[in-house]
Amino acid sequence: MAYNDEKVMRDGSPISHDGDSTDQHLSAGQYLATRLTTLKPPLAKAPNPIRLLRMLNLQQWLFFFVAFIAWTWDAFDFFTVSLTVEQLAEEFGKTNRDITWGITLVLMLRSVGAIIFGIASDRYGRKWPFIVNNILFIVLELATGFTQNYDQFLAVRALFGIAMGGLYGNAAATALEDCPQEARGIISGMLQQGYAFGYLLATAFARGLVDTTSHGWRPLFWFGACPPVLIIIFRYFLPETVSFRERVAARKAQGSIAGTFVKEGKVALRRHWILLIYLVLLMAGFNFMSHGSQDLYPTMLTNQFNFSHNAVTVTQVVANLGAITGGTVIGYCSQIFGRRFTIIVMCILGGALLYPYSFTTSHSVTAAAFFEQFCVQGAWGVIPIHLMELSPGSFRTFVVGTSYQLGNLISSASSTIEATIGERFPLPPKFQRGHEIRRYDYGKVICIFMACVYVYVIVLTFLGPERRGRSMDVEHDSDMAEVRGGHLDGGSVARHGQRQHQRHEDAGEVSSMDEEQAVETQQQKEAV
Repeated sequence: MAYNDEKVMRDGSPISHDGDSTDQHLSAGQYLATRLTTLKPPLAKAPNPIRLLRMLNLQQWLFFFVAFIAWTWDAFDFFTVSLTVEQLAEEFGKTNRDITWGITLVLMLRSVGAIIFGIASDRYGRKWPFIVNNILFIVLELATGFTQNYDQFLAVRALFGIAMGGLYGNAAATALEDCPQEARGIISGMLQQGYAFGYLLATAFARGLVDTTSHGWRPLFWFGACPPVLIIIFRYFLPETVSFRERVAARKAQGSIAGTFVKEGKVALRRHWILLIYLVLLMAGFNFMSHGSQDLYPTMLTNQFNFSHNAVTVTQVVANLGAITGGTVIGYCSQIFGRRFTIIVMCILGGALLYPYSFTTSHSVTAAAFFEQFCVQGAWGVIPIHLMELSPGSFRTFVVGTSYQLGNLISSASSTIEATIGERFPLPPKFQRGHEIRRYDYGKVICIFMACVYVYVIVLTFLGPERRGRSMDVEHDSDMAEVRGGHLDGGSVARHGQRQHQRHEDAGEVSSMDEEQAVETQQQKEAV
């Protein structure tokens, strides 16, 4: 019998079983002609977010929490240097600029970690590379706290960059690849904001641990090495994700796990190399967007607007609360309006807020900071699931992590670019403790720089693909089908429907709609 393998989510929008199959057969002109029509928001029925969260079973929630906590602490460990630059400079007899090389090295080497741990996670599983990652965090944070000179400090932070780069792709895969399609948007937004939450925690603990004992800045790093012990224990008692176990079974069925993995890599590279380049360029824009709006902002507040350190801290905390709120809310909205449309709208709104964000000289700028970061991180909230849905199934961790970290590498000079341009817009100097302090119009630079970045991201997002609702099941992976020498058939779709039904049944969460779909799927299987 004829078989239609397109199903729909509960909100009425289609589930794409193999998201890249359509665009691959279009010419460049035909593809570009579809960019506007495909941007139209699907306006899927807005589900109750509480109902979406209840769709996750216990194991899926545990996967999310371990990924969120690890990503949060990854950010915490990164910001420990940013928050202790002055103390480190005094300890090692260096300038603040010298110490920031410790930050730059981390950003530069994160892509190395993404490649190493990404390939390991796609080949050997999410679990053990994740654990090794966190073991390295423990060792390297402790080592940073015991460094005795500048060279040791740089060496340890360079190694930390490799470890840090390996976590993002694995965390995204762990949290999202087993997640129900309808809940992906809100879970993606919640996951991404672990980074902002990590910054908030680092700020709070820095106030309590730095320069409060005879050890100066070191206790912050020693403390940073402790929570990963609990994260390792947490992950150890969780299994591999269901999606990865199914992929391993498919590789075994081909006779050789390693051989099939290599074949999958060749197919993915041949079929998706343009997509991989696109994702790196997209993530470069997103990282320019976050770094361009954040890195030099505290300097602008103190140098240009004469804010006190406490006022800067309050503004930064409020901005990060806006980031956390925006990422969660907008991630949820992307499930209704589509990934690309949501990102573009956030960029437009963020651009409209640039003037109050960078030119308000009073403490009212706190409100502008909240809403600007709401937009920036709101767009970011879409990214984890957007990358997951676009990435080839066989190398999902590698592609997500590497594209993110290579984009980070490209954007690592954003604060330097802004600071250099800012020197072309001098302001009257101020005097503090008898010393002249040069002042610059950083607000103007941030405004111009961010406007350019927003335009870049809008254009790239408009031109790019979208796979909202793509199935992450191995049975609907066209790359794996090519490795097998076959194609996607109705039987595989039917098996997928049965498996999805069983997952919900095991969690005790089967609705009447689930039951109807399961019966229909069984009938289709029998007919096939």
